Amino acid sequence: MFNIERWQEIFDAISKNRLRTFLTGVSVASGIFILVILLGAGKGLQNGIEKSFERDATGLIEVWSGTTTKEYKGLNPGRQIQFRNSDYNQSVQKFGDKLELRSASYNFWGASFTYGKESGTYQYKGVDPDYAGVENLTIVQGRFVNSNDLTNNEKIVAIGMKIKTDLFKDKDPLGKEIAINNVNFKVVGVFTDPGGEREEARAYLPKTTVQRAYGGGDKISNIFFTLKKTKDYDEALAQSEKFTQDLKALLRSKNMVAPDDDGGVNAYNSVKDVKQFYDLNLYIRLFFWWVGICTIIAGVVGVSNIMLIIVKERTKEIGIRKALGASPFSIISMILHESIFITTVAGFIGLLASLLLLEFVGPQVQSEYFVNPQVDFSVAFTTLILLVFAGAMAGFFPAYRAAKIRPIVALREE
Repeated sequence: MFNIERWQEIFDAISKNRLRTFLTGVSVASGIFILVILLGAGKGLQNGIEKSFERDATGLIEVWSGTTTKEYKGLNPGRQIQFRNSDYNQSVQKFGDKLELRSASYNFWGASFTYGKESGTYQYKGVDPDYAGVENLTIVQGRFVNSNDLTNNEKIVAIGMKIKTDLFKDKDPLGKEIAINNVNFKVVGVFTDPGGEREEARAYLPKTTVQRAYGGGDKISNIFFTLKKTKDYDEALAQSEKFTQDLKALLRSKNMVAPDDDGGVNAYNSVKDVKQFYDLNLYIRLFFWWVGICTIIAGVVGVSNIMLIIVKERTKEIGIRKALGASPFSIISMILHESIFITTVAGFIGLLASLLLLEFVGPQVQSEYFVNPQVDFSVAFTTLILLVFAGAMAGFFPAYRAAKIRPIVALREE
């Protein structure tokens, strides 16, 4: 345990080597500073990835049609495949026991929306009721499309917050009618979307109503599914990959597309992408740890060199202590205390500086894939333990050398 005399000895030893101690402290502080900043940046990347995946349902599998690239059963390549209600219904019928959310959509990209004297151009889609879960929407007023709307071809619409703001200003839109490409629809709901303003400049209508009102027949643009949850991520990944392949095989067979033709039927599996993004983020964070630790090691080597110099300069003092009965343990303890003191104080300054920078500058960084860089308590605690360990390692070899000094040799030292 430290006492007043021990503290005084430490300060005296450090004061004799002010410049060397200062430079070493700067090296250790910069190492901790760089490590924490890099780890904060890694957390910012992780937050950005998580935010990007919040836009849609977890484990989303989306399928859409395209153009064939291979000849099949006498049919030439270059055919444009068009999904229809039967494709969606057959998929649900075959895989229904595995599904959690299910929806098809029929998309229109640029449509004229009019309410009174206000107008604008927005996207609208005909969808099934589960589409609110697919897009991870939050209904802030009213409701979303329901099964009764599809059955009765109701002319209703749920609008995004941007459309509400643009067309209705401060008015309550529920129950009001808006014209979408000159067809009137009653507003039954308002939603927000994690994707922000772009996604909130959309409107959702019953799929059957859109098909009938705008001459779509039984055409659909996309099919969306999510699978029932599993406890293990690897199991979920394997399940989603198998489901995606089986779904593509079903749709290819139904639409006369070659089994190995990726052009006619396309799919997106977000479960697979999540793994790829998180694996990449893990590698980035491991690299950051490596860079930071290497920087700290450089500082630790500097501390060790300082302690070797201190031991050399205090050889005679150490010899006197040993001649008066000081044990090797007490000599080692003396040197280790000084080493740990230097690294801990310098490292704490670097840690505090990095945390303040992340606290005040981090929230100002605005990027789609980089959000709120920060470090949690466990990381800060780990760096503090690393500091104490580094200080002990830096002082151990000089301390061991000091403990091995023979008193008679030390007393002859000039």
